Amino acid sequence: MPRHRLRFAKTGKAVYLSHLDLMRTMQRAFLRTGVTIRHTEGFNPHAYISVALPLSVGVESRCELLDFERLDGPSLDRLPELLTAQLPEGIEVISAYEAETKVKDIAWLSIAGTLEYDAQPNTAELAQRLTAFFAQPELSVKKRTKKKEETELNIAPLLRQITFVPDGDHKIKLEAVVAAQNPPLGPGLLLDAISQKAPDLAPDFTVFSRLEAYDREMRVFL
Repeated sequence: MPRHRLRFAKTGKAVYLSHLDLMRTMQRAFLRTGVTIRHTEGFNPHAYISVALPLSVGVESRCELLDFERLDGPSLDRLPELLTAQLPEGIEVISAYEAETKVKDIAWLSIAGTLEYDAQPNTAELAQRLTAFFAQPELSVKKRTKKKEETELNIAPLLRQITFVPDGDHKIKLEAVVAAQNPPLGPGLLLDAISQKAPDLAPDFTVFSRLEAYDREMRVFL
């Protein structure tokens, strides 16, 4: 049975939906749209539906990918409009198509962020210092594993590029291309690196967005 894929955006208030809440929301939208999703067999069947690289709560994205297997329902070209009409504000289905690639081939993610400082008068100097900080050939960060054990991870090889640009008196715009998986480099680890190694550069408030996913050759992943 062919796999199908949705590309969707998760912005606004929807960024506060957890991964589990998002999965339940998407399954209800499929049901209301008349799409029958294939389920596993057995006593407790589960839908063949999965979201690639789940987002952290509070992070928005314009390139989320959801794989599913359907038994029947509207044609793929009609699904974006029909599903979006059944989804909460902030979730918009952009396209639906047959999946010809595997999620394991996602290698890089393009992200953007805003770093806000309550009392930093010279954001130009701060941006230069942040650029120099992330240019280090080795940058080890303490993190906790799923088993709650502490380990260190050198994030330098996971950072393909990063730039910092002043944006007014108290903000700095960040753009970066980071490793998507095995292991991933998310915004949280970037902020951990700053707070652990250069706390005087740590922002007081941040907002992050996921912009695009790429394969190893930096081709847009579809």
